[in-house]
Amino acid sequence: MTKQFNETFLKAARGEKTDHVPVWYMRQAGRSQPEYREIKEKYSLFEITHQPELCAYVTRLPVEQYNVDAAILYKDIMTPLPAIGMEVEIKSGIGPVIDNPIRSLADVEKLGELNPEVDVPYVLDTIKLLTQEQLSVPLIGFSGAPFTLASYMIEGGPSKNYNKTKAFMYAEPKAWFALMEKLADVVITYVKAQINAGVKAIQIFDSWVGALNVEDYRYFIKPIMNRIFTELREENVPLIMFGVGASHLALEWHDLPIDVVGLDWRLPISQAREMGIQKTVQGNLDPAILLAPWEVIEEKAKAILDQGMTQPGYIFNLGHGVFPSVDPATLKRLTSFVHEYSASKLSR
Repeated sequence: MTKQFNETFLKAARGEKTDHVPVWYMRQAGRSQPEYREIKEKYSLFEITHQPELCAYVTRLPVEQYNVDAAILYKDIMTPLPAIGMEVEIKSGIGPVIDNPIRSLADVEKLGELNPEVDVPYVLDTIKLLTQEQLSVPLIGFSGAPFTLASYMIEGGPSKNYNKTKAFMYAEPKAWFALMEKLADVVITYVKAQINAGVKAIQIFDSWVGALNVEDYRYFIKPIMNRIFTELREENVPLIMFGVGASHLALEWHDLPIDVVGLDWRLPISQAREMGIQKTVQGNLDPAILLAPWEVIEEKAKAILDQGMTQPGYIFNLGHGVFPSVDPATLKRLTSFVHEYSASKLSR
């Protein structure tokens, strides 16, 4: 007998009433799971994502282990960039490193187009495998946002302050906006291909955009995000926006044609609601709390749930990704707690 499809996450994303608060965790696939660590001894991230069977296994593992209400595709934020001409290498202990960083308008103009069926067929095959055969919960697809992708392309790798990126933005506005349009094309094409392959929701990670102030966000970034989400709206799947250290931009995101505002742990949900955020919110337990004793985790989760459940449209998540040192049993227990506690409150 096939397991009934669990729509709770999709309903909450659309702001509908649910029997319990849905839960999934950023970076739930891999990292803290022993089965994943075993795979990583044999295969690199690149190799895992290029093997649909293996990648599907890593993606669905947390659904089976933790009983979460959604899966998120296991892949790297940099996946589409080699296809457009960026020389990306994932270096252990460092992250993505780019040997030919963007330095001028000429560099931007050299960038190619993304053809997902030709350039990233393994991503689409993994999605089809999961959505047609393996999952009984929605699969979330994702992409990095233009600012975050640009930060790697300009810095040449991870950065603490994004000085080169911001300097390029201020000093070369023509090149900057050309790069934003180019990356918007990539994101839209990439995301639409994921949706056509079967993902039921999309999260756009603008992980590092919190480095900008509101004024600069409005001028240099928001128009391009508006374009991306306006075009993706036509696909009729829930759209989630998320970044880290970007609480000051939460209202700017709320303005965009999205369904869900993702919050990190710095902005309490109650405060976000008071600020005027009426869309579905997602978040926002500090992942570090997962390393505390269970009593502390339960108390913090309860406080967040109480804030989130004051109106329909709430998805429980962390304020950022799961750490490798988190015990998988903790995530399983937390999922059960969120389901049971919220169900008891929502049934009243």
